[in-house]
Amino acid sequence: MISVEEARDRILSALRPTAAETVGLSAAWNRVLAAPVIARLTQPPADVSAMDGYALRAADGSLGAALRVIGAAPAGHPFDGRVGPGEAVRLFTGSVVPAGADAILLQEDATRDGDSLRVNEAVVLGRHIRRAGQDFAAGDTVVPAGRRLTARDIGLAAAANHPWLVVHRLPRVAILATGDEIALPGEPIPSGGIVSSNSHALAALVRAIGGEPAVLPVARDDEAAIAAAADQLHGMDLLVTTGGASVGDHDLVIKALQARGMTLDFWQIAMRPGKPLLFGQLGLTPVVGLPGNPVSAMVCAILFLVPALARLGGLPPAPPPTTMALLGTPVKANDRRADHLRATIESDSQGRLIVTPFPVQDSAMLRRLALADALVLREPNAPALEAGVEVRIIRLDSLGL
Repeated sequence: MISVEEARDRILSALRPTAAETVGLSAAWNRVLAAPVIARLTQPPADVSAMDGYALRAADGSLGAALRVIGAAPAGHPFDGRVGPGEAVRLFTGSVVPAGADAILLQEDATRDGDSLRVNEAVVLGRHIRRAGQDFAAGDTVVPAGRRLTARDIGLAAAANHPWLVVHRLPRVAILATGDEIALPGEPIPSGGIVSSNSHALAALVRAIGGEPAVLPVARDDEAAIAAAADQLHGMDLLVTTGGASVGDHDLVIKALQARGMTLDFWQIAMRPGKPLLFGQLGLTPVVGLPGNPVSAMVCAILFLVPALARLGGLPPAPPPTTMALLGTPVKANDRRADHLRATIESDSQGRLIVTPFPVQDSAMLRRLALADALVLREPNAPALEAGVEVRIIRLDSLGL
């Protein structure tokens, strides 16, 4: 058995980002940039007012000064003339500051009577003026390649005058559940059978991470049926299987896919839950084989499939993000397998994160996983810990799960 870290490193090192494609701004959210966004203009393009008020010369803006209003410049309609001594131009937020002016008198600091203006608060040179290029200049890289685009990034790209962006194509992921005992939700359940949840949970996870799932028909416990799934992988960037990768007489995934040409990189990891996990290459398609147990499958998906999809989607190789929290209850010493305890999170009166593992960690309890907020990461052979000790966790909400 290999460690969780080694397994993840070997998976990520074998993956390459998908090819680039061009999409409109409305379709770019949560995609990973394949090319940087370079500003096509300067923002703001000229000196503009940050407030409603009057443009004037700072030399004329002393307390009690009287000025003459010579015009107005609403946003989008610059004043054509020049501000001279004793003169002012009415401005609004975003208005271009006219030539000759170097200060803004706020409208609440002025008294106006027709074209006459009185200064009730002395102005300061340059205050309330947004200088040309204050945000960015033409030619600046405003969003770097390799970044997953947020709504704020989309707004910035639009401001930089980009209607289209070059992003990595969404990874296409084939999902294959195996087993004679499996029935789909709503179908008759065979004697001794179970309702399949893995395909649906994994498809939702793929969408959440930014991929396109393709759920294949369930393959029965038959080598030919499993091998036939290899014929449905055209255009797929990853094959994810569940079940059939353990050591039983009916665990046939490895044999069936090897018969179709899969090269096996590794199989079995020193972790709980989820020991029987495989990784291989079937032609051009990487293969991640998850356990059939629903909790084990989802924990393995969080640890391995989430970073794999991020890598395929264009991000650098990286494990799921972790943070620290305080144990809300004692935990036992760990054995030689890394453990991943399903747990809830709450904040104490001081705002500290308190993470409390469920008292029963049976990997058949899917409801507990659904109620969990985090996985508590326990190293192999970790000692027993008392409540209040700091531990490392993966917050499931940080992954969008």
